[in-house]
Amino acid sequence: MSKKVLILTLLVFMLMISGCGGSDTAATNDENQVPTLNVGYIFTNHQTPLMVAANKGEAFSSNGTYLKPIVEREKYELIADGEKVANINLVVNKSGSETTTLFAQKHLDLALGSITAMITGVDTDVPIKVISPLQTEGMALIFPQDSAINNWDEFLTLVKESDQPVKIGYHSPTSAPKFVLEGALDAAGLKITGDATDMSADILLVDLKETSNLIPALQSKQVDGWVGPSPFPEVAVTEGVGKVIIELRDLPPEGHWHDFPCCVLAARDEIIASNPKEVQAFANLITEASKWCNENKEEAAIITANWIGIPEEAAKASTLNYTTDPSENWLRGAGIHVETLGALDKLSGKLNGKNFADVESELFDFQFVD
Repeated sequence: MSKKVLILTLLVFMLMISGCGGSDTAATNDENQVPTLNVGYIFTNHQTPLMVAANKGEAFSSNGTYLKPIVEREKYELIADGEKVANINLVVNKSGSETTTLFAQKHLDLALGSITAMITGVDTDVPIKVISPLQTEGMALIFPQDSAINNWDEFLTLVKESDQPVKIGYHSPTSAPKFVLEGALDAAGLKITGDATDMSADILLVDLKETSNLIPALQSKQVDGWVGPSPFPEVAVTEGVGKVIIELRDLPPEGHWHDFPCCVLAARDEIIASNPKEVQAFANLITEASKWCNENKEEAAIITANWIGIPEEAAKASTLNYTTDPSENWLRGAGIHVETLGALDKLSGKLNGKNFADVESELFDFQFVD
């Protein structure tokens, strides 16, 4: 065989191998077309539907969408209509503000977090949209169990008679409990500060950094009280550490804070645009899980208690309502959030000076739940 023929033969053989290899690679690439979505959540029963969906797994298959566990509490396959549509990595976040930071860094694709965190994130050009509500209610003002303060009126009297600011803790600068309380205090004509040296203020708001610090801060008397999301008020009560001064839904003016938005499901704009099928499947899962939680409150409470490590008694005491429906009342509450944030000078970016009607399209994309 001549050298030229030998070279030609080798080239043909290499092309054949390459062609076979290309076919295998295409199959592998097809497998790799299934995206991996990083989903953030916080250890709170406000986000029970996600924990329930992960815990129940294939039991939700009759609804068409479910999570298949790969590594419990960490990695799952998202199954829709019998097919794997995405890999899901669950990422625990400490707070709503951390969630929006991770969104901005593209470390999260979807996340469950407070609506106020998402609003302030959008204000600072974090490219996200709220794609559905998740729950309403479930926030309270807590004082030590042995405190003489028992209700809102007595709290206001304490504030007005105190010769120094009353210290109230919160777990995140963008948390819904903090902003609801601020709105009520502002309406009551009280001066609020975050500056510990400002002795002219009525209320000193203290950043306790995360929910795990709420109860210890009460025990150590770092704060006089705190506002926080369920299940921490219930845990404080069941452990004999604290008592509920007022459910934040009952803050004045009467009825103003009822059915109020707190946690939501949000997604990065890029993921909504590039992976609508997968986002739809995940939104469907959360919708069905929310319905199940409302219909099976005791079992949902037990799953939550085991997942986040709280007493079952505390989890069962919750009165949270889970919903992915952006109802008229929910939207009214979202508008109050935007107005309150504006009034408190918490919006300094793209939402600054705008009313709610002007920013709805900036904040929400409800195509996955409409």
